[in-house]
Amino acid sequence: MYRHFQRRLAEPIRGFLRKQYQLEIENIVVEQPPRVEMGEYALPLSFELAKKLKKAPRKIAEEIVAGVGEIAGFEKLEVAGAGYINARVKRAELAAALCQPPGEAPALAERILVEHTSVNPNKAAHIGHLRNAILGDSFVRLLRASGRSVAVQNYIDNTGVQVADVVVGLLHLEKKSRAQVEELVEGPRFDYYCWDLYARVSQWYEEDKKNLERRSEVLHAIEAGGNETAEMAELVATDIVRLHLETMQRLSVEYDFLPQESEILRLKFWDAAFEQLKKKGVLTLESQGKNAGCWVMQRQTKTAEDAEDAENQKVIVRSNGTVTYVGKDIAYHLWKFGLQGREFPCRRFYKYPSGHQCWISTATERGEADAPHFGGVAAIYNVIDSRQAEPQNQVIEALRALGYQTQADRYTHFAYEMVALTPGCAAELGYNLSEEDRGKAFIEVSGRKGFGVKADDLMDALIAPARKEVDSRHADLPSAERGQIAGQIAIGALRYFMLKFTKGSVIAFDFKEALSFEGETGPYAQYAVVRATNIFRKAGVEPERALAAKVDFAKYMAGEAGNEIWELWLAAAKLSHVVEQCIATTEPAHAAKYAFTLAQLFNNFYHRHHILHEPDAERKQFLLATAAVVRRELVRTLELMGISCPTVM
Repeated sequence: MYRHFQRRLAEPIRGFLRKQYQLEIENIVVEQPPRVEMGEYALPLSFELAKKLKKAPRKIAEEIVAGVGEIAGFEKLEVAGAGYINARVKRAELAAALCQPPGEAPALAERILVEHTSVNPNKAAHIGHLRNAILGDSFVRLLRASGRSVAVQNYIDNTGVQVADVVVGLLHLEKKSRAQVEELVEGPRFDYYCWDLYARVSQWYEEDKKNLERRSEVLHAIEAGGNETAEMAELVATDIVRLHLETMQRLSVEYDFLPQESEILRLKFWDAAFEQLKKKGVLTLESQGKNAGCWVMQRQTKTAEDAEDAENQKVIVRSNGTVTYVGKDIAYHLWKFGLQGREFPCRRFYKYPSGHQCWISTATERGEADAPHFGGVAAIYNVIDSRQAEPQNQVIEALRALGYQTQADRYTHFAYEMVALTPGCAAELGYNLSEEDRGKAFIEVSGRKGFGVKADDLMDALIAPARKEVDSRHADLPSAERGQIAGQIAIGALRYFMLKFTKGSVIAFDFKEALSFEGETGPYAQYAVVRATNIFRKAGVEPERALAAKVDFAKYMAGEAGNEIWELWLAAAKLSHVVEQCIATTEPAHAAKYAFTLAQLFNNFYHRHHILHEPDAERKQFLLATAAVVRRELVRTLELMGISCPTVM
């Protein structure tokens, strides 16, 4: 609603500038004054126009205020300071509009693809993967809330070195046959078994570098396909992917399509891309130096000497004929943008409890006839660790070199920093820490070394204390309901913790901070909703009825006395504004900050106004409407973050 009134304000001002000064200003910057008593919007426009019009900013502001006239929904415009224009809305009109059921954003035609999670299918997902999935899923929710059509993909690197390393461990350390691996897959927590095995294989390589030859052998067999080693790799990867989906389902994260790297090779996606890259001169075959026999792409360089330097070359096809990660990624992104001229055959793979169907690519069959079309999108967001910035940039460079400038411009690397543990959290999880480790700000995790936190273990460790607290407070509730509430609190705490930090911040995870009912946490925001829900339960009124009741908003929002509650209404009106801010900056942390601010304002309101004991019936109705609108917007905000609200806490 705040954005709606902002557009109402900007359009007549834009028309006045066109008529009075013959100026076309597409983007009129609108800010919020530092205090609500100064108005709801502030325009610094006059300062921007001062040089063009060769007039003092205040003079321009006065001309605009005098010339624009009345604007629907606004009391008046005022000149402030050296040239700001402050705009005051008709508070009662905005409040009445906000009481209406929120409508859906107009659907936008273009399709957007968000790729996130993309865990290597070689072991259990860990805490760092949770940050990726939570960021990606929340961003998808934000895009959809704004009317965008979004497809969610989870790329499965089932032919990479990580999967190869687990197969090496099964063949050479464990001496397992395919039949024995099938038994392991059928057993409990195969992804946990592979977690430990992967760490052992890494150590085995360190003991004797010659052991790395086994990795090369397995990689070749996997890429070639049609052999027992490749079948074992497919068996391992497919089962672990299914376990990953079950892990992410606990966070309410769902996917539409799982494109597998194996199909990029077997369906000749790479071959088609390779021909394009050679034809356009993007790749060249090196005949000498350390990259002899390799097909390489020149990185962006400044001088001719740089271009000849092997350090400025990116190997796309190794001398032994295997394709690098970047090469396969180039082929994949040509498909994403519909530049491959072909489609992935796919089959149904996983059905969520919600009924949503997740599909997976396949090369062994034609695919199902009713499978959706997943490629050919207009824009891409790849949620990938910031440490992968260089490979991401190389794919963008390749698109530009091939002449796909528009696609390169609409390719966004949604980068984020790593997740570590506080020393206290690491100790609580059972890791032995040295005195040096205990003094560190955070402890880095490493799957290769076997040091880290499995995603399911972390969620279980959060649910346990939440369940203990719920049991002590609500022993009268059925056990299943108490378990559900504990899960909502724990998952809400986890998702909020991962979202409240800007994506460029390193997170040091801490149990106590995440689960706290005080401060900027998920439980704090959830508790504000529970408080509001309790008001309506005790009053015997549904929140929707309170919003539909006739209220004289002008009476209670006028003047200085109404500013405090009006500030709460104004904050509640800003959700759509926050959604667009999150999308424009690829920063879901704005939604987390907004949820905390709204919860904080509501809690202050709750303590100042004893709604249920208000003797004035008309004022009580106004206070109930205030609680109802804030509750609704806070619930909607938390839903965008993938957080549900329990009935009690």
